[in-house]
Amino acid sequence: MDIDRLRDVTPKGYKFSTIEVRDLLISVIVLSLAFLVMFRNASFTAYFEEHLGDLWAVGMLGMMVGIVALSFVAHELGHKFTAQKFGLWSEYRMFPMGLLLTLLMSFVGFLIAAPGVVYIRGFVDVEQDGKISVAGPAVNIVLALIGLAGCIAFNHSPIVIFFYLLFILNASLALFNLLPIGILDGAKVLRWNSSVWVLCIAIAGVLFVSRLTGMLPDFYYG
Repeated sequence: MDIDRLRDVTPKGYKFSTIEVRDLLISVIVLSLAFLVMFRNASFTAYFEEHLGDLWAVGMLGMMVGIVALSFVAHELGHKFTAQKFGLWSEYRMFPMGLLLTLLMSFVGFLIAAPGVVYIRGFVDVEQDGKISVAGPAVNIVLALIGLAGCIAFNHSPIVIFFYLLFILNASLALFNLLPIGILDGAKVLRWNSSVWVLCIAIAGVLFVSRLTGMLPDFYYG
């Protein structure tokens, strides 16, 4: 490998390519549309219909774009930036069929998002692989806690809708990605450090379950 190619593989600093930015933007748009479709019958949709009339879908889509950009993009950038911190080449690439499947599944109210993945090139040992893998779910845990804090702070205000969706989306992303199966992040984190994996999945599990079991207070947007 010549010196120029080696520099491309092991960049210094956080770098993006034009293709990567394009893939991230397309993924955000498709995921936002999928969430808009999935939540089209949610109770808070009435708020947008009441205040925005025929433009209710535009308002909801704008909110979904913000939530997806914070949640999904931040997750992928957690992987990307950690890998680049180790001197590795890393870039996000979308899965066109995965995005199509995600959009189609949203019409039945059940969503398994498979938009794409961060590819990494270069030598990665078990510790580096574990740290790169845990970075994504860790970002989601932090965002879920921010969403929860926002729900409590802005309860009985329309803005609680944004924070509630931020909370449930990131709690779900964190728990799903920490499952120790297949190519998910959890398997790599567990292989690196079982204590870190137990701590992270326990936090994600409590956050996820709390919204299903009545552990949290009711949140109102009116």
